[in-house]
Amino acid sequence: MSNILDLNNLADGAVAERFNQELRKILENISDPNTDAKKVRKLTLTVSFKADDQRDIAAVGVQAKTTLAPARDIETKIVLDWDSNGQITGAELKSGIKGQTYMQEDGVYSDTGEKVYDFRAKKAEGK
Repeated sequence: MSNILDLNNLADGAVAERFNQELRKILENISDPNTDAKKVRKLTLTVSFKADDQRDIAAVGVQAKTTLAPARDIETKIVLDWDSNGQITGAELKSGIKGQTYMQEDGVYSDTGEKVYDFRAKKAEGK
């Protein structure tokens, strides 16, 4: 027995296959625009050896672990208000400034995105 183990052939190639599976996860994470491109990703192979009492056979365990970049935080703003029963409510701020309306192709919208004026409906009425 003059050769040392070949990582590519260890466990009938399962170790190399597991490495490639984890590498694919890292490459997908790098290509995800929702992650920080500059964050470090890691792939760790832990190879454990446990010999028997005669020290002529060792059980080998291989664990592959990846450390990926987390998805970036998502931020938005909500407008807080109270309903007619005095209960707090919230709606996502769509206009950028509380109380400001904004226009789209089909109408005018409130700061929370509710349509307040429909251009198409007025056009259909002939106005």
